[in-house]
Amino acid sequence: MNSSQPERIAIVGGGFCGVMTAVNLARLSRQPIEVTIINQGRPMARGIAYGTRRMEHLLNVAARNMSAFPDLPDHFLQWLRTRSEYDAVPDRDLRERFIPRMIYGDYLRGLMQQYLQAPVESVLARTTLVEGEAVNMQHHGGAAVIHLADGGRVEANRIVLATGNELPSSLPGCAELQNHPAWVGNPWQPWENHLPDSGGTILLLGTGLTTVDAVITLRALGWQGMIHAVSRNGWLPYPHFRGIEYPDFPPLGVDLAELGLEKLLALMEQHCARLRELGANPAIIVDKLRTHTQRIWQRFTPAERVEFARHHAPRWNVLRHRIAPEIHAQLATAQLTGQLQVHAACIECVRADGRQVRVHLSGGKIINGDLAINATGPNTKFTATSSALLQNLLASGLITPDGMEMGLRVDANHAIIGRDGKRSDFLFALGPLLRGTLWETIAVPELRGQARRTAEAILGYPATPPAVEPSAMMEYMI
Repeated sequence: MNSSQPERIAIVGGGFCGVMTAVNLARLSRQPIEVTIINQGRPMARGIAYGTRRMEHLLNVAARNMSAFPDLPDHFLQWLRTRSEYDAVPDRDLRERFIPRMIYGDYLRGLMQQYLQAPVESVLARTTLVEGEAVNMQHHGGAAVIHLADGGRVEANRIVLATGNELPSSLPGCAELQNHPAWVGNPWQPWENHLPDSGGTILLLGTGLTTVDAVITLRALGWQGMIHAVSRNGWLPYPHFRGIEYPDFPPLGVDLAELGLEKLLALMEQHCARLRELGANPAIIVDKLRTHTQRIWQRFTPAERVEFARHHAPRWNVLRHRIAPEIHAQLATAQLTGQLQVHAACIECVRADGRQVRVHLSGGKIINGDLAINATGPNTKFTATSSALLQNLLASGLITPDGMEMGLRVDANHAIIGRDGKRSDFLFALGPLLRGTLWETIAVPELRGQARRTAEAILGYPATPPAVEPSAMMEYMI
């Protein structure tokens, strides 16, 4: 970097990825830099996941593996010790506890204030926080300009795209429901003030983590009506569990990334069967794959990636992205009492039916609800992004979809590869935008490493060795 003028770095996105990239820039830089974070809609640093104001929403990972820094594995645990509500919790119990996501948002806000809002004279990084929507970008020579929806401009030498998850995909018929009082197209906007009476019915379209949040919220509010949840397979997320020592997987000398999909599936099934014989949960195999998953995905052929995404991803997701046992227990109770009914069916269309929403399912079944929430999960077709900025960057060729069209193309240092096939010298990306490249790219244990590596690449530092993740043989699976 030119020492006579600070490097100007703009980060589009103020959630975990954006803020932690800025934090790592501030803590790692040895020269003055100017960092601007452009944030839209959510409180800075909290994003969708940690912007919840409800204490019943818990992290899906135990506290021991939620440090925001890959090089400081106990950082979050040490921070929890500064809060009075955890004073009397023994270390062993605190490590395995699933903390409210709102408290984790406090943790991230604290990091932002510590590293990005300290007195200017005490740090090398000067940080500006901008509330607004980035809609376009121009690049000439060594400088770029980000255009905001309100007409503002942000100038920078390097830009990081940390835009997070997309909104859920549109369902057939939902266009006519945009202004319907019983339709919630964005499940991450407040919907609790529109609840029907306790004798009413709520439809949750999807059975993933967003639906789990909704059910837990309804129970916390004491709402007594009927809840229907619908997805193609009808699978709710599985709970974390106590594991056993199982050193036989992966087998000694076997490189899982070189097996290919068919042989990998056969090997996994062999060891899952062995675990069943031992009376253990076969999902242990999924946990033990964690440190290998991204390399396996990158070694798959294009055909193998398509095969996995179409036929194996749903089962992988319910086994891999598990929830706190106490949250799962509440779901089970809601099902046992009959309040929650889960349907395995495809959603063919949604329609207005007076003040209700009518959902047509495969097999001819129809269910009506006084409130219907699109909880089908983030859209994963990158070229269908609802982001004006990303659409404009696609049109200009500054970014291009990956081979699966699930995100954008990047190199190993998170530098974006444009339509011309060349690595950008100013544009970087991380987080869910890399889903097609890395597959596993939505959980803190992966994102914290990406945030650090992106900062290192911008600063011109070599990559640090990856941190050793906690063993899957801990008391709770990761």
